Amino acid sequence: MIQLYRTEEGVLAVRQGEALVLANFSFDALYASVEPMMVVEEAMRQGRPTALPDSGQPMLPPLESQEVWAAGVTYFRSRVARMEESEGAGADRFYDQVYAAERPELFFKASAARVRGHGAAVGIRRDSRWSVPEPELTLAINAAGAVFGFTIGNDLSARDIEGENPLYLPQAKMYRGSCALGPCLLVGSAPGPRAAIDLSIERAGSEIFVGHTALDQLKRGFAELAGWLFREEDFPLGCLLMTGTGIVPDSSFHLQSGDRMRIAIEGIGELVNQVA
Repeated sequence: MIQLYRTEEGVLAVRQGEALVLANFSFDALYASVEPMMVVEEAMRQGRPTALPDSGQPMLPPLESQEVWAAGVTYFRSRVARMEESEGAGADRFYDQVYAAERPELFFKASAARVRGHGAAVGIRRDSRWSVPEPELTLAINAAGAVFGFTIGNDLSARDIEGENPLYLPQAKMYRGSCALGPCLLVGSAPGPRAAIDLSIERAGSEIFVGHTALDQLKRGFAELAGWLFREEDFPLGCLLMTGTGIVPDSSFHLQSGDRMRIAIEGIGELVNQVA
C-alpha cells in the first residue's frame, strides 16, 4: 500500500516508512488511468528520497479536478439519526425505506475547488441549529468505475435543515467549507472490515464528543456503491465517493466556531480540521 500526500511543495509517496517526492505527478492522470497503481509505481521509480511528512503539516486534499459525491443511510446509526431529524416533518419513512432498498441514496457533495484538506478551516451554516461532522471512509474511483484508493472524508451537515424537509438536502450538505478530505490517498488494498473509525471533537482545549464505529457496520459494499454512482453517468477523470457515516452526535450537540475535529481511520491516518 502507498500513501500519497499532496502538499504545496509537491506530491509525496510513502511506502513502508520511506518517503519520495514525485516530480510532476498528476492526480488527474492517476484517477483517469485504468491502472492507477502502475501510474504511482512508475512515478516512484523516478522519485527522490525525502523526509516523512509531519502529521501536523497542512495538506491539500488528494484530488485535482474530481467531483466528490456521497452516499447516505448506509449505517444503521445513520438511518436512526435521519429518522430522528425528520420526525414531525413526515419524511422519516423515506430514510427507513432507503436503508433497506436496493438503490442507495447518492448525492453530489462538492466540486474540487470547494474541498478542504487536512489542517484547513471548515465551515458551518449560520442558519443551522444542529450542525455536525460526519466521518466517512471515502473511495477513490477511476474513470472505469473501479475503486483503487481510500481517504478520510468529513461530510459536514446541517441536519436540522435536511430534517425540516428532504428537498433542503442540497442546502444542508453543500455550503462553504462543508467538505474535507485527507490527509492522504491510500492506494492499494482497502482497510480491513474491522478497521476502526474514530471521531473526537475539542472545544476550548477540552474533549466534548467521542464517537466510534467500524467498517463492518457499513451495509453496502464498495463496488456496489461505485456501480450505482457510475450507472448512467461518466467521470472521465474519476471521482470520490463518501460511503456514509456511523457516528452522529445527537440533536443536543451543535458545532461552534473554534471546534477542532479529529477523524481517524486505521491504515489511513487522521484528518484534522477546525471550524472557522
